[in-house]
Amino acid sequence: MKDATKKQTLVPRLVVADAPAAIAWYVEGLGAKELVRHAMKDGRIVHAELEVLGAVFYVVEEAPEWHSHAPPSLGGSPVLLCLEVEEVDALGARMEAKGAKVIFPIADQFYGERGGRLQDPFGHVWLIAKTIEEISPEEMKKRMEAL
Repeated sequence: MKDATKKQTLVPRLVVADAPAAIAWYVEGLGAKELVRHAMKDGRIVHAELEVLGAVFYVVEEAPEWHSHAPPSLGGSPVLLCLEVEEVDALGARMEAKGAKVIFPIADQFYGERGGRLQDPFGHVWLIAKTIEEISPEEMKKRMEAL
């Protein structure tokens, strides 16, 4: 029986076409720390664990035979990776300097965050943001209706 007090987790596993290059980019572009790396005999990375600002994510090599496809093979990514940071402008500039494509520039948003969207060189889309204003549900409804 499971321990009811144990916290459950959900960890994104990013599938990429070149895992060593992606890991290097996440270290440089996001400031991630590589914690674990496991590779097959042929060198393909089957599991790498990285941590950025206390959040863990995994990186794995694209393997169609395992139904693991990178965003370029799918024509894009249907997932947004949301990363809340204090220095959103600095991280956005760092990511862009390392080759990320700006989808939505970092700006103050009507929903109380300063943030933007960037696509990393491996096709994954990152929404980076920080809260700048606490908004009540009533106020959010007004702002949404005003759009």
